[in-house]
Amino acid sequence: MTRVPVLLLAAAAAALLLGAVVFALPLWTTVAGLTLVIAALIGLALQRDPQSNRLTGEASHGTEEFAPKLLDVALDEMREGLLVIDTDMRVVASNKAARDVLSETGPIEARRLTELTRNPAIYDAFLDALKGQQRDGVKVETYDSGRRVFDLRVVPFHANGRIAGAVGVLFDVTRLDRLEIVRQEFLTNVSHELRTPLTSILASAETLETGAVENAENSRRFLSIIQKNATRMERLIHDLLELGAIESGSVSVNPETVQLKSLVDDVMSSLAMAAAERTVGLRNLVPTNAQVTADPHRLVQMLTNLIDNAIKFNRAGGIVTLEYARNGNDRISVTDTGEGISTQHLDRLFERFYRVDRARSRELGGTGLGLAIVKHLAKAHGGEVSVTSRIGEGTQFTIELPRQTPSSRGVGTR
Repeated sequence: MTRVPVLLLAAAAAALLLGAVVFALPLWTTVAGLTLVIAALIGLALQRDPQSNRLTGEASHGTEEFAPKLLDVALDEMREGLLVIDTDMRVVASNKAARDVLSETGPIEARRLTELTRNPAIYDAFLDALKGQQRDGVKVETYDSGRRVFDLRVVPFHANGRIAGAVGVLFDVTRLDRLEIVRQEFLTNVSHELRTPLTSILASAETLETGAVENAENSRRFLSIIQKNATRMERLIHDLLELGAIESGSVSVNPETVQLKSLVDDVMSSLAMAAAERTVGLRNLVPTNAQVTADPHRLVQMLTNLIDNAIKFNRAGGIVTLEYARNGNDRISVTDTGEGISTQHLDRLFERFYRVDRARSRELGGTGLGLAIVKHLAKAHGGEVSVTSRIGEGTQFTIELPRQTPSSRGVGTR
């Protein structure tokens, strides 16, 4: 960065104070405020007397030496990328964050913008600024080390009554962009999941209304369809509310010492009828003296989800086995003898609404949220859940819980 005098140091201090306010505002305001503050600083720097290397009548020599170093450090520590160019599209100043965006590790001052990037969004924004047009909300995407998204704002700055260059701020909005995609997918999935049973309910109700209600056999059949789909919607809404509460941290877990074998017996008893309908056997291989530290209610919830899935996606005559092991932590494994899951699906199994076989999952009554709930509850205990699978052999889900002194813990999953 260019050396600046004490007046610029004072302006920098004011900018930092303003930044504290700016960062409390919405994203576009944040970027706008940063850009205008930095533009003002650069403008002050370029208007100094070149012979004295300071603004007229300001600063002692010692302060001149200290001020630019302080400003350099402040700018390089900014998370936002700062890029300043002159009227020839050459870089006048930059900070580390901007150089990272441009994939440059060394100095880039005096180099033309066209040498540093071929991204048309960046080039066009700075070119328009040199023509006196302020550019806001320019979306810039880079892919050098994974996809990153930036919000670019470029404004012209003036010296001696004319445009002397342009200053741009690149604000990293990768996480916000990812969250927006997740939000859109979530809304799409919820709409789709609710639309299917709702359509069946409406169709059955209309059929009954147009005369089918007079036929006892048809009435029972259509009422059964209505009840089945209404139950499915109720289960989906319940899981949505449950997952939302867990993710928001409004649900707490209260770990205590749990006798694992008896707890697993209770869970398997509650699912015995579903297993019998699909001719699936249930085996509890947990040692009699096995103990874990967990919230009993939440552990039942996790195991119920996993064992229920293992029953649903098992083959006829298959087995669901629950085992316990200790390797520093407590490991509870639920293994089925189903068809297995392809490797390409394993990393996404714990996402909300993700299904390997959507049609089969809906047919079996799944909401697509059970594994997401298991993941967040495992994290709430300070543990984790993982999955391994072999095509044609089966799938194993493992909950790993830390061995710890029982205590009340909030659910912090984000």
